[in-house]
Amino acid sequence: MKRILGISLLLLTGFGSMACEAQKPKPYQYFRVGNAADVSARTQAGFALMGGGTDLDEAFKWMCERAGGGDFLILRASGTDDYNPYVQGLCKVNSVATLIIPTREAAMDPEVAAIILKAETVFLSGGDQAEYINFWKGTPVQDAINAAVRRGVPVGGTSAGLAVQGEYIYTAQNDGDGPNLSSTMALGDPFHRQVVIVHGFIENPLLVNVITDSHFVARDRMGRLLAMMARILAAGSMKELHGIGIDQETAVLLEPDGQATVVGKGAAYFLRASGKPAVLKKGVPLGFGPVDAVKLKAGGRFDVVAWKGGAEAYVYTVTDGVVWSSMKGGGIY
Repeated sequence: MKRILGISLLLLTGFGSMACEAQKPKPYQYFRVGNAADVSARTQAGFALMGGGTDLDEAFKWMCERAGGGDFLILRASGTDDYNPYVQGLCKVNSVATLIIPTREAAMDPEVAAIILKAETVFLSGGDQAEYINFWKGTPVQDAINAAVRRGVPVGGTSAGLAVQGEYIYTAQNDGDGPNLSSTMALGDPFHRQVVIVHGFIENPLLVNVITDSHFVARDRMGRLLAMMARILAAGSMKELHGIGIDQETAVLLEPDGQATVVGKGAAYFLRASGKPAVLKKGVPLGFGPVDAVKLKAGGRFDVVAWKGGAEAYVYTVTDGVVWSSMKGGGIY
């Protein structure tokens, strides 16, 4: 009898250990509303490049229409699931879910990639793009996002989620707890420690040789975009480099053939530069240009393949770290 009891206690102890192991917290968080079961839907490719600030209903509806009634997935490195009710209220989709991937450990979890691979829309939230680069680059998360691009899933991002859309990315990795990199800082010293640029995260064939920036006019980021373009051109072998700056509450909706439409309250700026900068030295104000520019407001169209469109075209130059414009009145924006 004692032997039987001893076996029973051993078995119970074993089951207890298994239960504890099963309840070990996952390294990621997943919040889902709508249908709990995935569906397979026919999607239409497209890219929603959003400049940050108050979310733009029109851009989200555009993404939802391309989801084919499937599953809409929001990716974050931190934050909450507050996008879920917002998107669910705008769209008729099977489900809306938020997947929070806060570490490289979480990004290596096979369940995380599996969730992304089943989505019919992938949207990268705002936040800190340094976390996207530090936690996701070189992991199955990056692979799964690029698989979504290849299979024609609509992909979008706002603010930090916009910053990682181009082939070249300002990472904000050295911003720390201090101020974000400003135009004054970048123009005054293009080799400032916060000017950190990496190559390749989302493999969008329409945004090759492109760097993007958000909150453009509201945070006066033209100078820093020009400084980053100068750095990239100086370090690379490309003949031409492009930049896209998008203001808050504004989006560029990009078709798979390269046709882009601007929507929202602000403007989008399409820049083109070639040739090496005239002055590019550590601790020395930038000399750069000319840089061709096109400014487009809501309804404006641009072809990112041919890199042409719009009616309001002008030129930027940078002399001794000061930006000059041929725009009427000499304005930068």
